[in-house]
Amino acid sequence: MSTGKKLKILFATSEVVPFIKTGGLADVSSALTQKLQEMGHFVRIIVPKYGAIDERKFKIHEVVRLKDLKINIGDKEVIFSLRSSFLIGPKTRVQIYFLDNPEYFGSRHSLYTDPLTGEDYPDNDERFILLARAVFELINKLGWTPDIIHCNDWQTGLIPAYLKSTYKKNPLFSSIKTLFTVHNLSFQGIFPKTTFAKTELPKELDSEKGILHKGKINFLKSGLLYSDMINTVSETYAKEIYQNKEMGFGLEDILTKRKKDLFGVINGIDETIWNPEVDTKIPHRYSSKNIEMKKESKKALAHNFNFTYKEDTPVIGMIARLYDNKGMDILEKAFPELMKLNLHLILLGTGEKKYHKFFMNAGSKYHNKFSCYIGFDDELAHLIEAGSDMFLMPSKYEPCGLNQMYSLMYGTVPIVRKTGGLADTVQAYNQKNKTGNGFVFEKYSAKDMLAEIKNALKIFSTDQETWQTIMRNGMKSNFTWLNSSKKYVDFYKKLTD
Repeated sequence: MSTGKKLKILFATSEVVPFIKTGGLADVSSALTQKLQEMGHFVRIIVPKYGAIDERKFKIHEVVRLKDLKINIGDKEVIFSLRSSFLIGPKTRVQIYFLDNPEYFGSRHSLYTDPLTGEDYPDNDERFILLARAVFELINKLGWTPDIIHCNDWQTGLIPAYLKSTYKKNPLFSSIKTLFTVHNLSFQGIFPKTTFAKTELPKELDSEKGILHKGKINFLKSGLLYSDMINTVSETYAKEIYQNKEMGFGLEDILTKRKKDLFGVINGIDETIWNPEVDTKIPHRYSSKNIEMKKESKKALAHNFNFTYKEDTPVIGMIARLYDNKGMDILEKAFPELMKLNLHLILLGTGEKKYHKFFMNAGSKYHNKFSCYIGFDDELAHLIEAGSDMFLMPSKYEPCGLNQMYSLMYGTVPIVRKTGGLADTVQAYNQKNKTGNGFVFEKYSAKDMLAEIKNALKIFSTDQETWQTIMRNGMKSNFTWLNSSKKYVDFYKKLTD
């Protein structure tokens, strides 16, 4: 328990583990809220109740005063309820409210895109206008006024705009501050200009000075413009998004104007799950004290993918979404050269069809050197993290990244490009003073990536003593959520003092 003022925090998000997940936001929404509650703060979560959420399993129940609430979205009357349950963790439980509306959420198992077309749902604007409005209805009906509404990504981007305009004069809301966390700037929630009428926001916001951006409504811009403070999920990414045009995705001017209110905090990882000392999904647990037991995972990995285990042939693991921004284009370019080296590459992931095809073909062509599993499998992810000697993350940009942190914990040496969270967590090994925990290349190119891989292979094959030092340096890392949570509390206090 931390000392000092206890805060009331309403955490608004579009996904939370274990209820529903598409990406890292769901993990953050779960781990951070639990840690804040453990620290003695009063946390509540609001999230949509999608069709894929099992209400019996999670004991989601009606709350009489939060039933059959009505708002208008444009000309349409929308009726919804807020139902209640708990996010139950190992040390605490956090109250969670599910936004229940069959038309927008309950009838759909997928979160943002139509599984049949692969396109975004055409009414995503209305769905997340509803989420933003539901926040104010929740506070109003409960009479529970948070100190902070912590908003996450474009799906909650309208909340700060409503707070600063529509609800500004309401005494119930006048003291509330907002923190807006950007998990990935490339997803912005962009809709036609006609969406503005549906929001029922004041007319003056219907301009380029307001929530319009290049003639369209932009939910993310709304969050960036009207929140009291902004943060993103690593210190380097916080700078990159306004200093680098390519990473600003058109919003760098707004970010530059707000840079004094923009901060970075690296995400933590759940050490009850990602920790080789307690991991039940690997053949033999280990730590830096019995590091040689890591070989058992390497053997199991070889067995799983049906290749020959060789202690002196390094295995490079990859767990990635197969998209250009994750470095798949430079990996494809480097592939023929890579396959000439003494290594075995293992890839787990899913993404663009062109990459599915490329890697499936490569799996046949180079079956002695390359194995892949197109899809996702959590147990396999644990085995790859534990059983690989190295882990490759050649991302073009990476707001935070978790796999490099898992790798460090497991003594699997990361090879990364210097960007975002990768730059903040992986330091290039320095032979002179024996510091650093991995291998880092700066320029986004196949050539530079290959050079760094060769550098790592050379040390692995000629200097095992140094290799062990790099592994142990990584295993000393501390990526607990406690560190990150304390920084969030500092932000909240800065806003409320």
